[in-house]
Amino acid sequence: MSSKSDERVLVVPALALDQLGRFQGFHPDAEHYLSALLVPELMDYRPRSEVETDPSLKQIIPYVVFRCHNEAFCYTRGSSQGESRLHRLRSLGVGGHVAQEDAGGERTRGAYELALKRELDEEVAVSSPGRIQLVGLINDDSTPVGQVHLGVIHRFDLDQPLVTPREHGLAEAAFLSFDQIRALRGEFETWSQFCIDSVLDHP
Repeated sequence: MSSKSDERVLVVPALALDQLGRFQGFHPDAEHYLSALLVPELMDYRPRSEVETDPSLKQIIPYVVFRCHNEAFCYTRGSSQGESRLHRLRSLGVGGHVAQEDAGGERTRGAYELALKRELDEEVAVSSPGRIQLVGLINDDSTPVGQVHLGVIHRFDLDQPLVTPREHGLAEAAFLSFDQIRALRGEFETWSQFCIDSVLDHP
């Protein structure tokens, strides 16, 4: 079985983001960017070990925030979570890389959608009906991790707070109130901080 570093993951040229209008932080118009970026001529799969330190490429990362009424699911990243630079930080988002195997190497929007479903199925068990929607993008060029990733933010509104981790790397998992999460904001990874500010309690 290949290691995570050997995995081929979806990337797009950072130059394409520049041409569309690079931004810092959260941007609500995800469709404007994704309709232009997730096209065959820009999408490519590269070894993860090569792209983790190459800011000329942006790895596309689905990132799902679970909400239930005035609470949201959060956890602390453990050592089994793929990005070592984020270990021991709190996170609101569940998701990960789009791997070449997710859609047989296809370079389509559908490959992204399949990867989103796979990541959710791998990381958590969701036992409540709910509604998922695309709410924005996150780009953070202020950190080495952020410079090589582009987050695609989805919000999953649940009828009941029933999300159970399938991976040990999702430690101390629980639904916390929005007020509790805001009070702990400094303990969260940067992407989650952007979500706390822009996604958490917005309709």
